[in-house]
Amino acid sequence: MPVVDQAVLADAGRLAAMDRARRIAPALPIPLDGIARLAARIVRTPMSAITFVGIRHEYFAGASDLPPRLAAGGRAPMAYSLCKYAIGQDAPVWSGDMAGDDADLREHPMHVEYGVRSFIAVPVRDAADRAVGAISVMDTVPRRWRDEDITVLLEIAQLLDPLPVPEARPVPAAVTALDPSALIEGVQEAFVAVDPQGIVAGFNRAAQELLGWPVAEVAGRHITETILPDYGVRSIGEALERLFTRPGLRRIPSTIGLRHRDGHRVPTRIVLSVVRGAAGSLACAFITDRTREAAAEGDAERQRRFLAALLESLDVGVVAADADGHVIVINRALRRVHGLADAWTGAQVERIAAESLRDRDGALLSRPETPLGRALNGEHVRGADLLIRAADGRERIFRAHAQPITAGDGRRLGAVAALHDVTAMRRAEGFRAREQEIRHILGTAPTVAEAVTAVLRTVAAALDWPHAELWLVDAVTDSLEWAGCWSSLAGRPNLHGGPIRKGACLLGTAWATGQPIWVPDATRPVDGSPEAAAGARARAELGLRTALAVPVRDGRTLLGVLVGFAAAEERNRDLLIVLLGGVAAQLGLFIALRRAANLAEQLTRTRNDFLTLVGHQLRTPLTVITGYAGLLAEEITASAASAAPAASAAPAASAASAAPAASAGDAAEMARAIERNARALGSVVGDLLEIAGLQSGHIPLTIAEIDLATVVAEAIADAEPAAARSGVRLHTESVPRLSLRGDGGRLRKAVTCLLANAIAYTPSGGDVHVRLGGGPEVAELRVSDTGIGIPDGEHDRLFERFYRASNVAHQGFPGEGLGLAYVQTVAARHHGSITVDTTHRPGASLLLRLPRRGPDRPCAYGSPSTES
Repeated sequence: MPVVDQAVLADAGRLAAMDRARRIAPALPIPLDGIARLAARIVRTPMSAITFVGIRHEYFAGASDLPPRLAAGGRAPMAYSLCKYAIGQDAPVWSGDMAGDDADLREHPMHVEYGVRSFIAVPVRDAADRAVGAISVMDTVPRRWRDEDITVLLEIAQLLDPLPVPEARPVPAAVTALDPSALIEGVQEAFVAVDPQGIVAGFNRAAQELLGWPVAEVAGRHITETILPDYGVRSIGEALERLFTRPGLRRIPSTIGLRHRDGHRVPTRIVLSVVRGAAGSLACAFITDRTREAAAEGDAERQRRFLAALLESLDVGVVAADADGHVIVINRALRRVHGLADAWTGAQVERIAAESLRDRDGALLSRPETPLGRALNGEHVRGADLLIRAADGRERIFRAHAQPITAGDGRRLGAVAALHDVTAMRRAEGFRAREQEIRHILGTAPTVAEAVTAVLRTVAAALDWPHAELWLVDAVTDSLEWAGCWSSLAGRPNLHGGPIRKGACLLGTAWATGQPIWVPDATRPVDGSPEAAAGARARAELGLRTALAVPVRDGRTLLGVLVGFAAAEERNRDLLIVLLGGVAAQLGLFIALRRAANLAEQLTRTRNDFLTLVGHQLRTPLTVITGYAGLLAEEITASAASAAPAASAAPAASAASAAPAASAGDAAEMARAIERNARALGSVVGDLLEIAGLQSGHIPLTIAEIDLATVVAEAIADAEPAAARSGVRLHTESVPRLSLRGDGGRLRKAVTCLLANAIAYTPSGGDVHVRLGGGPEVAELRVSDTGIGIPDGEHDRLFERFYRASNVAHQGFPGEGLGLAYVQTVAARHHGSITVDTTHRPGASLLLRLPRRGPDRPCAYGSPSTES
């Protein structure tokens, strides 16, 4: 694995030699650009370079097809250097695939930014055998490098090796007179010398202390028998041969483990050179103990990996920059926010930050204004809110803490910032502020329809959702009916079309289960129903992404379903369920209270209307009956008294005989009046009792399979004489047959009531239209007329017992106000409904709807056991 040896790179002697070689290189007779091109051509790579390697930069002396931005200015930061590995190891270094297991190479800028996948770097030396630079070749595809490729580059490097150095000054005689043996024994570094066969020829005191071997046990023995445990994949003999025969080839790494006498390995750094003397050549190695350094490096590596693992596991976003402001750390949590891959670059982070960081007012932040930028300037930032436009397009709110990073001597090394996603918290706070508005709407809205629109608008604005709907349970069709919505989507107030069946699609599932339904991707059907497929297509066309449906309840009674849609992916599932569930609970309570208030109002009106009925409809016939009965009694008494003197004279008898005859005629008329009024009173009482019995469940229905078309036709036939007498034209539009389960007798009476009302309140020359139709589930009968109509504001009371519209009472139309109440009662017992069309002009239009499958469920007035 390539490593960077900072101690070698920072060696003062090497840096001075590198600087001299860099100044001399332009004057060399060999064109270095040509040498670089030659290397690339022979090894068949698209790029090559000859560089001198410093401590912060590498300097380009020759290049072939390098990216212009990389070579601009003749130098590149050390982060981009591949040659530094060859300098640090003082040996050729290569990688067949930088995207492999080595994390450092995988994240190297040459790989990330310029697509380099493989490389070889070979040291270039000066005349003093110091590695001052390197020649490198690079390819954008993985390569299986051959030994011949490395050998060729080593031979090309020899064209530059050794680089000239300034002429050396004469060595003073005192120095040449020094005893080499004494000098070697006096140095603090361990010294080992071996001949070309690998026999140890020199071993100083420092080497004995470092490795534990006495000179007597080492000297004269082969190096592999004592201090050198192994030599990688090549034999020591081959390495020594290359070392002594071709000094320019350095195959022994600068860092190597030697064997201590007790058997453990000692990590060392070796400075190796070949010394030629009268007795032959020796490979001389000065050895430095790297035990502490290796331990420190290992400890640093462990800490680095622990820190990296900690940062990657945090849910909090963390970003850090060096003293120059370049981002060097960005953890997984923050990368996900910005949509960055694991192989990110500082340039990418800085570009995204410049485009996506804003203050709470939405203004873009300049780099010094960001929390990290402020910390780089020495500020400690606490609790700064900022907006980040995430990769999914949504703005998220983060609370940032940032502070500078300083060394022990006070030098500023960089800065770090931690970002907590508080979008959900801020969203909940904003929603709570809207709850007071919702309570006000529900407390002041006169009708459910007006309250629904206002509440949905407030909820959608609080959650930044473009669409919300409310659906309520329809007991007639046993389905969900659309009750209202708020939408910012032009032309699409209702996304689901007609009624929703229980268990079908998103809404029907929430109704059937009674539980909130969360759909992260609303463009996909939640089940196989046609309703689900149609809804998914509509949402996909409108760009809606996330859906949430929650039941609306009054205690245990499910009243409907509230559903909202977001234009982007939502993540705060639990929070949104709580927020929308709270609104649904308030709506359920409001609807229940409104229905209860309406019921109480109806009861009050019913009581008053009953008193009116007693005062007018019952008292009038009773008055007639009582009056005529008294008169009849008087006549009978008078007739009996006058019959007593029957034996009187004839003229008197003749006169008296005419009076009883006249009194008998009057008595007969009185008797008929008594009968009529008694029958009228009995009819009212009978209707009242039947309505009450049906509503309470004491009077059962006789359920059978009937043909509603026949029932309606018979009722029309019965009504034709009355229509003819009133001069009203009857128009009929009906299907040939319409079967359903129901009570035929009571349904016929209900239709008769509808026809009688329409005929009674239509002036002569008017029209009454009867239309019967329906679908597979519901039968519909509509009766419309061109009569006097219903005054505005009185439609809601039309089906109350005893109620008569104001225009009916004022114009003197007879009636008790029980006919439509009877129709409504019969419809309810069949789980149907009777409604009035408030837009119909002139006259009135009433619609009777009945489920064709019959009353198989408990109705609003009870559940009589006799129904089948």
